[in-house]
Amino acid sequence: MATSKAASRSIPLGTRIFCSLVGASAVLSLRKDGTINRRLVWFLDWTSSARRRPVKGVSTADFTVDSSAGLWFRLFTPTEVPAGKKLPVIVFFHGGGFALMSANSRDFVALCRRFARRLQAFVVSVNYRLAPEHRFPTAYDDAEATLRWISTPGRLPESADLGRCFLVGDSAGGNIVHHVGHRVAAASSAGEDFRPLKIAGHVLIQPFFGGEERLPSELRLRKVPMVTLKRTDFMWRAFLPEGANRDHPAANVTGPNAPPLADIGLPPTLVVVGGLDPLQDWQRRYYEALREAGVQARMLDYPKAIHAFYIFPKSKEYREFMAEMKSFMEEHGRGL
Repeated sequence: MATSKAASRSIPLGTRIFCSLVGASAVLSLRKDGTINRRLVWFLDWTSSARRRPVKGVSTADFTVDSSAGLWFRLFTPTEVPAGKKLPVIVFFHGGGFALMSANSRDFVALCRRFARRLQAFVVSVNYRLAPEHRFPTAYDDAEATLRWISTPGRLPESADLGRCFLVGDSAGGNIVHHVGHRVAAASSAGEDFRPLKIAGHVLIQPFFGGEERLPSELRLRKVPMVTLKRTDFMWRAFLPEGANRDHPAANVTGPNAPPLADIGLPPTLVVVGGLDPLQDWQRRYYEALREAGVQARMLDYPKAIHAFYIFPKSKEYREFMAEMKSFMEEHGRGL
């Protein structure tokens, strides 16, 4: 198994430099008192505006869900689509430990544009509110509010097939996928569904889960780029309710305080794991729990992938992941 030093040496130099810059910005932005220097974060977070004129075959536009909450999403629309063809909808939740980044952060804009173009799908990228200014359950509330907003007929283009909706998220966004998926399933069980929106599947890309227990991968890879124990602990303290520990069900979704996965009614799920990600043991535990609960689940395991490998489109792991995600959507989008 890779140690922190061995893992760092195996990462390409350019990627290491990028990750070091990201890590340095986090160190400067996260204050010891649990607050975040938002001015510095906004200065360091390169963003891009929506563009109705297509960029690489995809146009973008921003839509307001709740102006009082500042809740909005960016819609990515592929332009080279045959007339009359209906496309699936990806609702994407970005990462950043619930506290950083946004739907208009450059890397996530580029990722969603690639999703729209390569997967031939509409992408709704949700700009949920951030911690610590907005703690649990605000991110989940914003995710649910967005799903309800887009489920109203006429708000998305006619060629958007809400009957083939996939919830996709990376890191903290993967955590949101699980929890808002739980809410959708609970509403359906209670006879209050989101029709015509129907969740065809979940894709959790290196989801941000945790607990009070320190798992082997957290200890073994505690100093690799992008994710460190110190940083993840900060993010949980910023997001969870005051006084809660990491065994809160928002973080430890397989722990004793969380509802049994078998009772939730989750859809087919794809879990993406990286072998150089300190969070991988929590992600593997989640996958195994899904399987034990009878959920149709599959895990993609990339031994040489760091946390956030998917923002590097030239990597072998990224190319393989995109092909697998396309297959997953095609398989579970049929007949809905």
